[in-house]
Amino acid sequence: MRCHACSALKRRSMSPMAPSKIDARNVSNTSPGVAKIFTSVAFAFLSHASALTAETARLWGARSSVKISSRSRRMRREARPPSATVLRAKREHDLVVIGAGPVGVQAAMRAMELLQEKKDDGDGPPSVVLVDAPRCTGVLISENGDASSSSKGCVDLSIGGPTGLFSKALRDTSKTIKVSTLRGMGLREDSIWNEIINSCTDLAASNANDCRRQLNFSGVTVKEGFAFFTGNGKEIAIVSKPVKGDDYTRPEIQENIDELVTAKNILIATGSKPFRPKDMPFDGKRVFDSDSINGLKYLPKSIAITGSGIVAIEFAKIFKNLGTDVTLIIRDNVPRNALKKIGLDIDLAAALNADLIRSGIKIERGAQVAGYNIPDSPVKPIVLTLEGRGGGSRPTGCATEISCDTYLAAVGRVPNTKNMNLESIGVELDSYGCISVDGNLCSSLPGIYAAGDVLGRPFLASTGVAQGIAAVNAIFATNGAVGQGPSKGGNISGPACSGDDAEDCEVDGDLGSTGAAYDPASLASNPFAFPVGVWSSPEAAYYGLSLEQAKEMNINAGSSIALYSECLRGVVFSPNGLLKLVFEKPSGRILGVHIVGDDACELIHYGMELVRSKRTINDVISNMYSAVTFHELYRIAANAAQNEVAARKRRAAAGAALAAANRRKSRKK
Repeated sequence: MRCHACSALKRRSMSPMAPSKIDARNVSNTSPGVAKIFTSVAFAFLSHASALTAETARLWGARSSVKISSRSRRMRREARPPSATVLRAKREHDLVVIGAGPVGVQAAMRAMELLQEKKDDGDGPPSVVLVDAPRCTGVLISENGDASSSSKGCVDLSIGGPTGLFSKALRDTSKTIKVSTLRGMGLREDSIWNEIINSCTDLAASNANDCRRQLNFSGVTVKEGFAFFTGNGKEIAIVSKPVKGDDYTRPEIQENIDELVTAKNILIATGSKPFRPKDMPFDGKRVFDSDSINGLKYLPKSIAITGSGIVAIEFAKIFKNLGTDVTLIIRDNVPRNALKKIGLDIDLAAALNADLIRSGIKIERGAQVAGYNIPDSPVKPIVLTLEGRGGGSRPTGCATEISCDTYLAAVGRVPNTKNMNLESIGVELDSYGCISVDGNLCSSLPGIYAAGDVLGRPFLASTGVAQGIAAVNAIFATNGAVGQGPSKGGNISGPACSGDDAEDCEVDGDLGSTGAAYDPASLASNPFAFPVGVWSSPEAAYYGLSLEQAKEMNINAGSSIALYSECLRGVVFSPNGLLKLVFEKPSGRILGVHIVGDDACELIHYGMELVRSKRTINDVISNMYSAVTFHELYRIAANAAQNEVAARKRRAAAGAALAAANRRKSRKK
């Protein structure tokens, strides 16, 4: 039976205008039973309402006190003196990595992987900090956010990228953007250059965004700024501006410290910077090194490049592909000899030199720059005075002056170890500024490790990453249970020759070693430690021994060659190039692979596996390769090793056809 009095009370209590007291006149006409029920229900309702009101007041009071407390803390923070703004880490990090190139990024993520697997010391969650100085070497920077324009402010587009990120992006851009076509459409020169740079920025931003995603997923903390050691080797200071000089106690340096970070271990992976001869007037406007060229604001119509190494060749081909007149100045009288000095096989060196000439790049041999005449007007050309190698006059008929819009010096690199206060804390450096390390990549100060270009040659991203991971493995691996860190002087021998040809294998079993010691001495002395790729156009790559190196080791060796124009894919898509196999006689065991041509830096890894697994010429011939692929070159070269006379005739015919095609192409230009 529905209680009308209760319904009436409910309606009145829910009404916004309901009276705070019960009106007794509403109950006077009801029966005594109903009145009794009504009174009981009303009493229960009021009791419950009182309890709710008390609880609400308590909760509201607590909320108000939280607001007041937060406001007070904020006011106290704002009232702190400026000298108290330097942040000091509350805990000691497991690892701090200085440098956010490919070496630092990969090492930091590897460290987090190992720590998450084995962290059980009760010292809190694993903590790895990566310190990134985006403006350290003039790398790609987006002042207005990333390529998608979704973020604002300065964004480092080179994080996780190699030193040559800009040249790689520019190289790929030069393949897709035809400057002559844009000029034919009437586009202004600055618009053409902006199109080129925007394309480079897009490529770099894609890499940087993916790198940040991986770091975030791994749990690595990234801090931006320049780092230097404060004195005890366990603490670093992070500043927003680079430190210059050796006196780190100066007030202007101390005032710029943003944060102090301590760590159980520190890995230095700050890379390298271009070597700058003192007599060269670098200005970052018309005279550049191989890093500052990233800040080029225009597409030069002519450029002169000093250098004969990988970087010089890369930029020479890049600018030529962009329609720039290029002059390459080298000190050696024979260009291919200069290329041999950087490790290239003589046939690869000759092929690259021929390609430079075929591309229209002028080469000044046996020359060096003696004087620079740089006019104030940007429209007037730079005039370079040339002299012979080591000084003196040049031979009759050789140029003594060169006019160009831009000058680039690519004459080597040096470790980026200055202004970090290293020597004062006991970290030993050699005469070139390289950090001295042991077989575990630990410096002379325990707890401080180094990897990559700071150790010196070979100045390759691939070897640097291997060193960084090896250092982290050495730091955190216990008894080899997690990861296999290298031991001092360690080495892993390749498998000895076996099978029917075991008696004919005259090469020492250790020759196929890929190297387990990643210290610089081990890498430099082991030709099987890593593959080398030259990102010129066309690419060049090699792994293992050259024929000359094999003979110097008293190995009875031979070689065989396959031209790109001998395989169908080469004939159709890219006929200029060759693949060379170096093998031991009479076993046929492959000792080295050398390639120049399209996709050489990809093809070399199959060759590396052939060498490492001690495959023979017969093994390569018996393998089946997909049709219309460059991998057919391996079989062609292997067949050439078994029938040199027929192979020489085949190459002669293919070479003659290719030369005729190149002449026709030149006439069309």
